Amino acid sequence: MAASGNPVVDIHTHMYPPSYISMLEKRTTIPLVRKFPQADEPRLILLSSELESLDAALKDSTAKLPGRPLSTHFASLSQKMHFMDTNGIDVSVISLANPWFDFLDPSEAAGISDSVNKEFSDMCAEHVGRLFFFAALPLSAPVDAIKASIEHVRKLKYCRGIILGTSGLGKGLDDPNLLPVFKAIADANLLVFLHPHYGLPNEVYGPRSEEFGHVLPLALGFPMETTIAVARMYMAGVYDQVRNLQMLLAHSGGTLPFLAGRIESCIVHDGYLVKSGKAPKNRRTIWTVLKEQIYLDAVIYSEVGLQAAIASSGADRLMFGTDHPFFPPIEEDVQGPWDSSRLNAQAVSKAVGQGSSDAAAVMGLNAVRVLNLKAE
Repeated sequence: MAASGNPVVDIHTHMYPPSYISMLEKRTTIPLVRKFPQADEPRLILLSSELESLDAALKDSTAKLPGRPLSTHFASLSQKMHFMDTNGIDVSVISLANPWFDFLDPSEAAGISDSVNKEFSDMCAEHVGRLFFFAALPLSAPVDAIKASIEHVRKLKYCRGIILGTSGLGKGLDDPNLLPVFKAIADANLLVFLHPHYGLPNEVYGPRSEEFGHVLPLALGFPMETTIAVARMYMAGVYDQVRNLQMLLAHSGGTLPFLAGRIESCIVHDGYLVKSGKAPKNRRTIWTVLKEQIYLDAVIYSEVGLQAAIASSGADRLMFGTDHPFFPPIEEDVQGPWDSSRLNAQAVSKAVGQGSSDAAAVMGLNAVRVLNLKAE
């Protein structure tokens, strides 16, 4: 518990349950997990661009390793609890990290997703009051199977929402065929946690971009992916068609808090939208949607970004997160607080004042209220 007596809640924290990693180890096409004799940890291969380096690493022990290293922080429940304890976190709402179940064959997607979601629920039952989770859906399955999965997770005691990528059923979140899914999620009183996965095409970053590591796709690609997806949903009228849909946007909404005004200006100055009636004068602005149907996490690492998020949605609609186990310390064997957690907590204090009622809200009380995180 925080020194103030108010809870600290981490709503953006991921895990790959052991069964999920085991499934990826058996795959022969991406995404897949592979072990290398020259590395202590298995690695998750997500991108087709990594296949060439994968082949090279399997043949040459001195070659550069592809993919994402899967340390115990990704799969160990005890490690998750240790991270919470050393970073002063009272409650975590855990969720599966990308690529979720988007890649599964439609015939097996529902069964696998139900099993993994149940695994998350069982983890929460081991730490009652400290763990809750966002479920993932079998989006490659038929819509009826997806709706059945929503009904399944709705009944799981510790489920508080759905984590969703920007692909939807494969054609984006403004796909009309996704509307029944959004309606089912909203009617089940589950929050959608929208999280990027695909970023932007590598060509966007220009020649020699690989010289800058993962900075460009992570710092710029992920936020822009979220911004584009939500802007399309807004312009397609998804929020008006599903007025009880509530969404939590990762990484403080990408660039939406900063660009909402520009989006509005572009809409009202677009002759086609205005003359065709697609942008009526009595429409709800994107600013209104941000304050009525959208929550933002506080994973932005600076008070400047956080102040923009607060100005767009309100301090009562922001929730603290760490993005654990991503952005680990570069130094090995760090057992104390991580900078990725410390910087986000520090940003909250600087943006709204240390010890203030807004700080208590962002750090935990908003999540307790919105997600009904009550200990038994």
